[in-house]
Parts: sequence; structure tokens; C-alpha cells
Amino acid sequence: MANQLRVAVNGAAGRMGQRVTALVHQAEDMRLAAALEGDGSPALGRDVGELCGLGSIGMVVATELGDGVDVVIDFSTPEGLTRIAAICGERQIPLVAATTGLSPEQVETVQSAAHTTPLVMAPSMSLGVNIAMKLVQRASQAMKAVPNGVDVEILERHHRFKEDAPSGTALHFGKLVADIMGQTKHVHGRDGRVGQRTADEIGYHAIRTGDNVGEHTIIFGMLGETLELTVRSHTRDAYAYGALAAARFVVTQGAGISGMFDVLGRND
Repeated sequence: MANQLRVAVNGAAGRMGQRVTALVHQAEDMRLAAALEGDGSPALGRDVGELCGLGSIGMVVATELGDGVDVVIDFSTPEGLTRIAAICGERQIPLVAATTGLSPEQVETVQSAAHTTPLVMAPSMSLGVNIAMKLVQRASQAMKAVPNGVDVEILERHHRFKEDAPSGTALHFGKLVADIMGQTKHVHGRDGRVGQRTADEIGYHAIRTGDNVGEHTIIFGMLGETLELTVRSHTRDAYAYGALAAARFVVTQGAGISGMFDVLGRND
């Protein structure tokens, strides 16, 4: 099909990368241009379609990004993302950075690519999660007027294979709340005799169980009542479809950093 967006997937053999790769291959307005993995990956040289359950599609997993790429979607590792971000910056290839768990130094390295190329970077690619973030901002603004204070706790659930905790998405929910309501302490779990809960903290609780692909609940606890906002992802496609939407958006932008709020369209 003419004018198809040529998409490279970095981390194509991973759980998320496989779904992104499959959906790119199936999208009418996209064409899979490259499937990438790091050195030493057991997937190197294998047909990526077979890895993704599509059957052979004639493209093998490789380490190097070739020519003929309009945009890169990264669902790899922090190290894999920093590597591809440098390449995208040098070659001015738009990048969707979906990998989480980066150190502050790695975030800075990835963001430096935006000096020369457009970049979408967000703690979650899920469209539902990002809509929930907008709702949390509105709720936080309203909660400032509640007498006797509001206690905010964030509960997140993910699969047993997730390596970072709390999730980057949970931490971003907390930042959105604190930016509006003014909490200064971020408490990660509680154990032992910790004393009464203070008014200026947000508590985070991470659950790792089975194959849960992602669930976040933001709890606003008041005296006499509770408000909870919950978003649940039922399959990894929630994140994959968001990444594809981000890819379609980022190729229309100039150099700089955008988030998923921009992809959704700002109407604050």
C-alpha cells in the first residue's frame, strides 16, 4: 500500500515487542521495516513472524538498524533504549520510547535525542491509562477543597516478570497528584511500627502476580468516604495500540519531546 509508515521495532522478541510487531504487520497504514534485538539475543536470525505467531513473514531479527525507516518504536530495556535513541538522534529518525525503569541518567540520555528528532516518551503507552491520568489531575484539583484532608494511596498490580517496582506509571500518577495537592513524601510500602500516616505523603503498593499486564488504582481517602479511580489493561494490546498511535503522531512533529497527552490531543 502506498504511503505506509515504515516502522522498526526495537525489542521485537520481547513480550511487548512481539505484540507491537504483530500489530504493525497487520496495520493497513504501516509496514514492518525492521525487527531489532540486542547482541546475544537468542532471537537473532530467526523470522520475527514465527516469534510473534504470524508464521514466516520473511524478516529476521537483527541488531543493526538499516535504511528505509520512518519511525522506531522501542519496547526493549533501558540499555537498549539508550542505544537506539542515540542512533535515532544521529539519523533524525522519530522515536517512540515505551521502555520504563530508566535511571535519571538514562532518561537524560534518551531525551537528548529530541534535540535533533521528534520523541514521544511516556510512563505508559496505554490510552486508557493516559485518560485516567487526566481524570486524576481533575480529581486532585477538586480534592484540594476537601476539609479534614485527603489521604492518597496508589496500588499497582503487574505480572511476576516485571523487574521494577513501583511501576513507572504508578510513580507518574503520584507526581501528577503531588504537583497539584502538594505532598512531599513518597512512601513505598509500609512495614513494622511506622506510626500514624502523615498528611503530606503518598503511599505506593506494588503487587506482582501471575500474568497481570497492568492495573492501577488511585485512592483518595476522606473521613467518611473514599473515591477510587482504577484502570485495568486486559491484554498487552492496550499498550501496543497506544504505541502505534504514538508512532503515527510523532512522524508529524518537529524535533522535541511529546507525551501521550499530546498524542491524545490536549484539551485541558
